[in-house]
Amino acid sequence: MPTAREALLDAALAALAHRPWPAVRMADLAAAARVSRQTLYNEFGSKEGLARALVRREADTYLQGVRRLLAAPAPPERNLAVVAEWIVIRAAARPVLRALLTGAWDERLPAPRPARPGARPAAVPAQRRADEGPPAPGELVAATAACAGERWAAGCELAVRLALSHVVAPVIPSAEGRRADGQCAEPDSWSPITPMMTRLIEMSLSVETTSPRKIIP
Repeated sequence: MPTAREALLDAALAALAHRPWPAVRMADLAAAARVSRQTLYNEFGSKEGLARALVRREADTYLQGVRRLLAAPAPPERNLAVVAEWIVIRAAARPVLRALLTGAWDERLPAPRPARPGARPAAVPAQRRADEGPPAPGELVAATAACAGERWAAGCELAVRLALSHVVAPVIPSAEGRRADGQCAEPDSWSPITPMMTRLIEMSLSVETTSPRKIIP
């Protein structure tokens, strides 16, 4: 059973799928999570604190997913290609993660601002960490690369940056992927990643296992 904090974060994420963040009401979130408003404010301090916690959890969940995929019993270059595919699919489905990875925040999403300087530290340890603010895109890419370990960090960064190029500029859809007015459909309805990109990642990373220096040139 999730804790009150997790239930509130789940409720906030669910609400964000239907309305912009400025229209999300704290009372509605408390009711959806079946906790009191006082519990909500005890956990997060304010709506801004809740926003920071939601963004921080999205970054943490993303990195946990990367570590899980990299731990699979497969050749490292294949695992990194799988990570790239997963990033594209997950970023298409999760706007907060997409904004974290690209820095493209809009008014529908929680504002990723750290707590005000001089503000009283939160009583909840998890909130103190969230109040430090979310990682910048470059920091999140570096943290992703670090998940692969020193030997494969460069290859992991390459795979991630190729994936992000697809997130920012998806492949042009076929005629079936266009709306009736002739415009392209939303990115999350497009093909997640092309087989050619997957082959490119695996081919590039195969240098790691064939180069005498055991590094990517």
